[in-house]
Amino acid sequence: MSDPNATPPTEPGSGGQTPPPYGSPAGGNPAGGQAPPPHYTPAPAPTPGAPLSQADDKLWASLAHFGGVLSFIPPLLIWLILKDRGPLVNQEAKESLNYQITLAIAWVACTIVGVVLGFIPIIGSLIALLLTIALWAAQIVFPIIGGVKVQGGGTYRYPFALRLIA
Repeated sequence: MSDPNATPPTEPGSGGQTPPPYGSPAGGNPAGGQAPPPHYTPAPAPTPGAPLSQADDKLWASLAHFGGVLSFIPPLLIWLILKDRGPLVNQEAKESLNYQITLAIAWVACTIVGVVLGFIPIIGSLIALLLTIALWAAQIVFPIIGGVKVQGGGTYRYPFALRLIA
């Protein structure tokens, strides 16, 4: 039977001292409240990313236009994340985002017009269908044209867009 008051064995070379139990304030567990060692330096604060190369700037600017085929979310994310890293991506992502916001407003207006004209049996449905097809075409064709122009080295300005983000 062992004695509960007996001293635990010491490690060789420890000078006769037993190491403190893990989890105690002196046991090396940061959660235990031990102060960091004097040579500790905190991690540096995150800094903005490095500027984009000219090729990457052009790539992301064209992707902002191409992403507009899906919705306003790809241009928004590209603009928010990369606007400070490249002048072309800042300009073109804003342009694409403004166009996508304009189209979102047009979709809402088209829906309202479709509901109102839905009360006119054949003519109302036909007008609503034509408006919907026109918006789909505008959402697919113009962003592709913009992406191709930017990928070719130019810039693109949509023929109609509210300039909400300057």
